[in-house]
Amino acid sequence: MTPDENKKTARRIVIELFNAGNLDLVDKLIAANFIEHAAPPGMAQGREGFRAMIPMLRSAFPDLEYTIEDQVAEGDRVAQRVVGHGSMRGEFMGMQPTGKRAEWQEMHIHRFDSQGRLAEHWETSDELGMMAQLGLAPPS
Repeated sequence: MTPDENKKTARRIVIELFNAGNLDLVDKLIAANFIEHAAPPGMAQGREGFRAMIPMLRSAFPDLEYTIEDQVAEGDRVAQRVVGHGSMRGEFMGMQPTGKRAEWQEMHIHRFDSQGRLAEHWETSDELGMMAQLGLAPPS
C-alpha cells in the first residue's frame, strides 16, 4: 500500500471506528495479529483487543471525539497528532465518572501491513492533563 492509502486508513480508524464506534470495520481495517504497544493493563492483543477498546472508551466517554490535527506518512508508517474531547459519564479503568469534560493531546504512530491493515500502534498522550481536567488528579 502507498503512504497516501495508509493515511486514508489511519483517518478512517479515527473517524469511523473511534468517533462513530463502527465496530463492523474492525476486521477490514485491523490486522488479525495486531500489536498494541500502548495497551491498557489487562487489554488483550490482536484484533479482539482492539475491538474491545472502542466500546470501553465510548462507555466512559459517550461523546468521545478525536480531531486529527496533523498526519504524515512515510513507507508503511503514519504519524498522527490528534486532540481528544469527551465528558466522563461512565467508569473508566476503575475510576468513577466525574461528569466533567476534558480535552487532551495524543501522538500516534501506526504501522500498516501489505494488505493496508493496521498491524502495530504506538501512542503517547497527555493522560495527566486529562485526569486533572476530570478532577481525578491535582492540576498541573
